[in-house]
Amino acid sequence: QVQLVESGGGLVQAGGSLRLSCVAHRIYVGINVRGWYRQTPGNERELVAVITRDGATNYADSVKGRFTISGDNAENTVALQMNSLKPEDTAVYYCKFRALGIEYWGQGTQVTVSS
Repeated sequence: QVQLVESGGGLVQAGGSLRLSCVAHRIYVGINVRGWYRQTPGNERELVAVITRDGATNYADSVKGRFTISGDNAENTVALQMNSLKPEDTAVYYCKFRALGIEYWGQGTQVTVSS
C-alpha cells in the first residue's frame, strides 16, 4: 500500500523558517510530479509549489521568492524550504505525488506562524 509520510511542521514566529519533508513508500515507477498544497479551515486546498521529474518548478504567487521546492527522484522524496514565513502561511500542508495518472496524498502537517 502506498504511503506518503510528511514531517517538519510546527510553530514558528513570523520571519522564521521551516522545512517540510515527504517520503513516498511503495511507489516504484512513474512518479512525474510532486507537490505541496495547503488548506485552512473552510477553504479549498490550494497549490503551494510543484516540481516535475525533470526539475521544472511552479509556485503560487504568494510564496514566490520565499519558498523553495526540491525533489529527489531516487529517494522518492520532496521537500519544501519555507523562509520569511508570514501568519497567512498558517495552514495544514499536504504533499502529493502523481504516478501513472494516480494521485497520492500525505496525511498533512500543521504549520503555524505567529505574529
